[in-house]
Amino acid sequence: MSSKPPHDAREEEARKVIERVERESEIVGRSSFVRAAGKARDHLTATEAEGGDPVEVWGRRVGRALSVIAFIGLALWLLAYLTR
Repeated sequence: MSSKPPHDAREEEARKVIERVERESEIVGRSSFVRAAGKARDHLTATEAEGGDPVEVWGRRVGRALSVIAFIGLALWLLAYLTR
């Protein structure tokens, strides 16, 4: 006969499955966050700009930085307006 009752073996198997799912979901969640952060960084630093024209690259960087600042300003204004 087995030293463990059947329900103990099932509990142990279920625990192993849950631990494996937690490990795999952390990897997927972390990698998607890292991928999204990398895309945002590449977009704001204008890595997709073609050619070696530094004026074009810096123009894109400045324009995108100003758009982020404008978005934050508008979001704060909307928050202040709605909380009156």
